[in-house]
Formats: sequence, structure tokens, C-alpha cells
Amino acid sequence: MNQKVPLLWIFLQCASALFSSAVGETAVLKGKDSGLDELPTDGKVLDGIKYNMRTSLDLEHEGCYLQTGKKECLEECGFNATAKTIFIIHGWTMSGMFESWMHKLVSAVMQRESDANVVVVDWISMAQQLYPDAVNRTHTSASALHGMINWLKDEQQLPLEKVHLIGYSLGAHVAGYAGTFVKGTIGRITGLDPAGPMFEGAEERKRLSPDDADFVDVLHTYTREALGVSIGIQQPIGDIDIYPNGGDVQPGCALGDVLAIAGNFMEVMKCEHERAVHLFVDSLMNKDHMSFAYQCTGPDRFKKGICLSCRKNRCNNIGYNTRKMRKRRNTKMYLKTRAITPFGGYHYQMKMHVFNRKQADNADPTFHVQLYGAQNDTESIFVDVHDDTIGLNLTNTFLVFTEKDIGDLLKINLSWEGNGESWYSVWKNIKKNFWGWNAKPPKPVLEVRRIRVKAGETQKKFTFCAQDPAKTEISPGDTITLVKCRDGWEVKPRKRLPM
Repeated sequence: MNQKVPLLWIFLQCASALFSSAVGETAVLKGKDSGLDELPTDGKVLDGIKYNMRTSLDLEHEGCYLQTGKKECLEECGFNATAKTIFIIHGWTMSGMFESWMHKLVSAVMQRESDANVVVVDWISMAQQLYPDAVNRTHTSASALHGMINWLKDEQQLPLEKVHLIGYSLGAHVAGYAGTFVKGTIGRITGLDPAGPMFEGAEERKRLSPDDADFVDVLHTYTREALGVSIGIQQPIGDIDIYPNGGDVQPGCALGDVLAIAGNFMEVMKCEHERAVHLFVDSLMNKDHMSFAYQCTGPDRFKKGICLSCRKNRCNNIGYNTRKMRKRRNTKMYLKTRAITPFGGYHYQMKMHVFNRKQADNADPTFHVQLYGAQNDTESIFVDVHDDTIGLNLTNTFLVFTEKDIGDLLKINLSWEGNGESWYSVWKNIKKNFWGWNAKPPKPVLEVRRIRVKAGETQKKFTFCAQDPAKTEISPGDTITLVKCRDGWEVKPRKRLPM
């Protein structure tokens, strides 16, 4: 089903609330009267902004409130100026209440960093507006936040390198503005699916950008466009920009999946936009099951399985565990994930040379692979050939993703789906034979002698050859079994920096 159809319907339903005043968005962002360059720097408390320092894992506990200029609040809250200080910033809201993700994120941060000062930046009174109005209020909220940080630095010698701002959606740009005007350089800003409308294509000083902190990392989970806009910003805006599942369709967030649980069209949008938060929470809670992202020029090349290298810092952990690399800007990285936590899975690059043998010029096979490992085996996995057709007498590269750790790969079953085994193969067969209904096509035969495999997470490389040297040919409905062999490919992984 075309994903754009339900999205257009959803956008139309919420357009009056989300974009009703967006006609003048260019003037708001780029005009001389935006007010961004005149943010106050005196650190005064601005009405409507609260800093709730969490003092207990009990989420029913109200916590303690900091106020700029009031040292007694720091003592009362037990603020430790030498520890990490993590500010968590929410985004636009219609409900006027914190969403459930906030409690999960705060709890995960506190459990991971038990000695840190964890502060929730509450700007709900300004965020609960029509979206364009809330965008304009991000400047005011950022002004208050950078005033608080400047005061802590001046009065408490807060080390800015230990300050980490985590902003979701519109809150990511609040973090960016605050980082711009802090006296000094903040250690890190994390943008969790930063808002796209009214920020896409804007100049750097009017959105989150790499210059706002020593290290800016961004997770993009909802970059799919409808009605000319994307809920999450599409362009890379950090030092490292990570696009899980291409930043497009997130597993478990399909229309049918969400409606079956929530029965609400708005939840479809929320599922993908909010996935960035849940991936970040997952990275905090599952240190032993970390997800890796791989540098690539774009999602199409990644889907082909080309970009699984860790050489020269081309791979990285995602979420809280993302490590700073040499100062680079807008490094785009990609990975696939599971639909539920733990989200991390396992990536395999497979290279398969397909030889045309008999009557196979227009074969267009639908291949599946089943992987057998030292720990587990997979189900049959559809080989998603991004170019839509298998190249004959060519080396085909594709990506295989497994949700569970199968251990060292021992064996591969390669099967060619028969013409009637799925609707996909039926439809391909109908299209192929549309002009020849009465002619029974001859049975095509292809030959696959070996498959070369690279495991993304371990960087190990192996070659698999036909278990039976006499059984290398395959036709619709057939299966070839391949086992490890040697043909000159590197077997041991290259050394890489520890994650």
C-alpha cells in the first residue's frame, strides 16, 4: 500500500493546528525581526520556564526546581557542579502535559548516570501553541536556558564540557539556540528527530547546527515527506546524523500495526517521530546489545549492502553511546533496527555472482536466504534487491538483516521462490508473461558458485561455496546449500577502534 495516501489524509486532518499560520514561515525564520540575534544574556528568569531537577527515580516524586540566580535552590536540590549535567528538553505539545516518553527517558538517564544532575526543561506554557507560535517561542525558551547555564558556569564553575543537552523535536532547536549563545562551548547536544517544518533549509544560526556544541549528534526517524513537509528534519544538521531504517518507515509503525494497537491515526505519526526517543532510551538501558550505524552517502547505497565498513571511523554506536570522532560535519550514517526493544540487530553484506545458464535472460528471480549460525538459525529472509532485478553474469551486492544474534555464520540456504509461492512472485510472473499467456516459458537455470559475506557488527569476512560442488545450478522452487570455504577473502577482521 502506498504510504503517502494515509499520510496525506493525516496531514490534512491536523493541518489547521500544525501549519495554519505557516504561510509566512520564511519571514518568521529569515526576517530581520525574528529576534534571534537579540536574545538577552543577563541570565534573568523568564516567566513560564521551569528547571525540574530530578532527585528520585520515583517518577511520582515532584523533584526540585532550580532558579537562575538563587544559590539556595542549588543547595536544596543537591546540585553537584563537578558532575555531568544533562538537560532534557521536550518539543511542541497539544496536550499541555509531558508525554510518556519523558518519564522513560529521565528514568533511563538517571539509571545510567546515577551521579549526574538531570534537569527537565519545562517550557510547556510556550510549546502549547499553534505550531508556528511555538516555533517563535523557542527563542525565548533558549534564552532562559542559556542564561541558566551561563549562571551555573559563572557562579558555580560548571564545566561546560560536562553539559549535555538532549532535545526532542522542537526541543532540539531550543538546545541549538541555547548552545549558540552560551559563553563558551557546551560539551554535547543530542537532537532526537529535530522538527522539520519551518527549519528545513534554514541557515545554521536559526536551527540546530554543528557549531552549537563541541559534539552534535542527531537521530532522524521521521523524514518522510507529505504535502511538501516532513515532521522530522531531513537534512543533516549535526556532526553525525544517523538515519535508522533510512529515517523513513520505522518497523512496527506501519498504519496497520499502529491502528491495531491504538486505533488512532495520529499515533502513526507519533510512532515514527517518537522512535528517536525510544532508540535513545534503548541505548542507555542496553549497553550489552548496542546498535551500530554505518557511514554511507545515502539510503539507497546502504540498502544495497555497500556501506558496512568500520575502517577510518566509518561506523559508530547510536544514541547515548555515540562517540565523538574527528571534527566532521554532516556525516550521514545508516542502520536497520528491530520493531521493539532491544532495537539492535545484525547486518550482513552479501556478494553473489549469478551466472546465466539456460533460458534465463529474463529470469528476474526472487531469492531468499536462510542463515545457520553457531547459536541460532534464521527464518527464510527475502533478498531485497534494491535495483529490483538480479543482475546476470554480474556480482550482486545486497543487505541481509537479522533480528537475533546467530553467532558465527556456518551455512547459507539460497532458495529461488517458485512462481506461485507468494503474491509478489505471482505478480512478477504475470508482468513478465503478460504478452504470452498461451506460451509456457522454458524453465530458467542460473548458477551460483559462491556467496561472500561480511558481518557488519564483527567486520568478519567469509566465503561460502556450494556444499555439493555438483549442485550449483538453481531454478524456481530450488535451493542451494552453501558452506564456508576459502578463496582468498580475508577471514580475520581488520582491527578497529573499540566502541
